[in-house]
Amino acid sequence: MLALPGVGKLARHLPRWRGVLTLNYHRVGDSAGQPWDRTLWSTNADTLDAQLGVLARHAEVVTPEEVPRLVRDNRPGRRVLLTFDDGYRDNFKVAFPLLRKHGLCATFFLASGFLDHPRAAWWDELAWMVRRATRTKMSAGEWLPGSLALGPEQDATIATIVAHYKTLPSDDTERYLEYVASATGAGRCDRTASADLWMTWEMARELRSAGMQIGGHTVTHPILARVPQAQQEEEIAGCKLRLQEELGQEMDWFAYPVGAQDTFTDDTRRILRDHGVQLAFSFYGGFGHFTEWDSLDVPRVHVGPDHGPELLQAMVWLPRLFARW
Repeated sequence: MLALPGVGKLARHLPRWRGVLTLNYHRVGDSAGQPWDRTLWSTNADTLDAQLGVLARHAEVVTPEEVPRLVRDNRPGRRVLLTFDDGYRDNFKVAFPLLRKHGLCATFFLASGFLDHPRAAWWDELAWMVRRATRTKMSAGEWLPGSLALGPEQDATIATIVAHYKTLPSDDTERYLEYVASATGAGRCDRTASADLWMTWEMARELRSAGMQIGGHTVTHPILARVPQAQQEEEIAGCKLRLQEELGQEMDWFAYPVGAQDTFTDDTRRILRDHGVQLAFSFYGGFGHFTEWDSLDVPRVHVGPDHGPELLQAMVWLPRLFARW
């Protein structure tokens, strides 16, 4: 419908809105044949190029530094904030040049431990185990109610075992990874297989020098609500320290790992305040309306492979209707 003649012209005359629409990306590029969790690929280079073109023409792309003033002013507009989570190297190799091409700024939330000690993150390791399995199925047992098919293209199985990981208390997560390693016959993913997954600190410094914003995303990307308060403190403080040491900056911005409403707590929010975080970003859809503003729960909307330029335009014009998840 949005591509019909005249619809786009009409939509541009829709009323502006009071708030910030925050778009969240993860990986950028071609996921075909990759052993990792392919749901993390938000888009390919050509589509991202088209999306950024839409935003450059139809939106005011802002930075986190501008947000407090925008909230105070409470003026209508079509303001969009771009974010990339985790610190994957393709963000630097693919997304960064396209952002510069369109003259746009984005914020990159780094899980510092992945840059310090490159290894597969838990979601990618689970995907790797399923795709590299030496067996055809994983039987039901302590962790899973039913058997699951294994193999290179078993994305549904990967989604199931990743979703189950997200429900576990922190004391069980390592045991669960060992169980999947044994049940699939794949063993654990060694670091040589994942050495090029992540940015280096030098790449992060180059992003920052070019005007991009850097935020924190913990050290090892645990689901904070599933870990004890002391471990939450370690993950947040540790990430802050590494940003200070490597980039010479404070951790003013933070993105909750996974980011659903049940993945952070009042303790998490208090720890972030204690460490000087000004904005913390969740990830369960919606947009940050100025009259409902919560600086430690700034909503973000998922950008996925189905978000072509027309849908992105619709999100910019009518975020309450289209910025769902």
